[in-house]
Amino acid sequence: MLHPDLTADRDRRPAAAALEEAVALAAALPGLEIAGAEVVPLPKVRASHLFGTGKTEELKARLAEAGVELVLVDGPVSPVQQRNLEKAWGVKLLDRTGLILEIFADRARTREGVLQVELAALSYQRTRLVRAWTHLERQRGGFGFVGGPGETQIEADRRAIDEQILRLRRQLDKVVRTRELHRAARRKVPYPVVALVGYTNAGKSTLFNRLTGADVLARDMLFATLDPTMRELRLPSGLKVILSDTVGFISDLPTQLVAAFRATLEEVLEADLILHVRDISHPDSGAQAAEVARILAELGVDAATPLIEVWNKIDRLPEAERAAHATQAGRKPEVFAVSALTGEGTGPLLAAVARALDGERTEEDVAVPFADGRRRAWLHAQGIVTAERETDEGHILHVHWTPRQKAGFAAL
Repeated sequence: MLHPDLTADRDRRPAAAALEEAVALAAALPGLEIAGAEVVPLPKVRASHLFGTGKTEELKARLAEAGVELVLVDGPVSPVQQRNLEKAWGVKLLDRTGLILEIFADRARTREGVLQVELAALSYQRTRLVRAWTHLERQRGGFGFVGGPGETQIEADRRAIDEQILRLRRQLDKVVRTRELHRAARRKVPYPVVALVGYTNAGKSTLFNRLTGADVLARDMLFATLDPTMRELRLPSGLKVILSDTVGFISDLPTQLVAAFRATLEEVLEADLILHVRDISHPDSGAQAAEVARILAELGVDAATPLIEVWNKIDRLPEAERAAHATQAGRKPEVFAVSALTGEGTGPLLAAVARALDGERTEEDVAVPFADGRRRAWLHAQGIVTAERETDEGHILHVHWTPRQKAGFAAL
């Protein structure tokens, strides 16, 4: 694993933290054994080989000595640079985008997730045309960037790729329309949507499981969750919400994936409340939070959408630092320190979610004709009916409801 550290870029991330993240990315892909990882200072990007001649030769000798078969470069590598380096070093090479695509291919489970990943991979391949169509053979997870039969065969038929992209987009359109129908159905029973977002491996799925009792894959691994998962959650106030667990964000997310997963992240765009889960024990937590905020803005999330910061993994902190973070979070009404693993702090968090969604409740009488049993049942299902009586025209229900519930009833 090589992390090119462009020394002329003053806004670059700290090299050590970036390399650590890159190694974690590689570890998330089954079947890879990391032989070594290092930061390579890069005063200037060379158009032909990325690295200078001397560094290219030095790395060639070291790779040969270590018997390396695959080199991962944590950064963008152009098709020309990839081809030249593979020829010079006699190894396969994968850049950051290719690695993330491979991980996503290994994790996608839903029909939409699989289609989104294939579409992103084809867009990436189209610029390169240096790999065979091993991703269609499906003899292993992934797309054949890392290995597989026919790997050295050159496939240069752009028309075939374009036809494949067109076919995938048509299939994806059907899936997206189905998802829209599901969302439209949920709007008729307008439970608020609470979306968990955050940097990858921040503990979103562990928190999701803790709050809902679900059994979503939750591992100490980057991109353990790819496909969105939704579950109903009843808050202590009695309000029902839909909690959505989403794919984790990451710095330098490939542009192909930002576009391809826009549909997958539509739940975030439509969320009534966002819980930004942060791994507060991570030394780069501040930079990760800034990256999440940037991606949310890039996706078009409304700045007016309420957001609560969840400082997760406080159980990993030393006692003194843990107390300091809890005190700091306590001074901010929109920040809560929790441990999704132990459940510590989740009670106050859920209470805050209820406050953010409930708004100011009002009491009033609602008249429902006898023939309109569906609307009467809806009010009871919301748990907001405090009294009921009958008249000659129908039912009179005394309700204690939020502005959202009142609007939802009117929309029935």
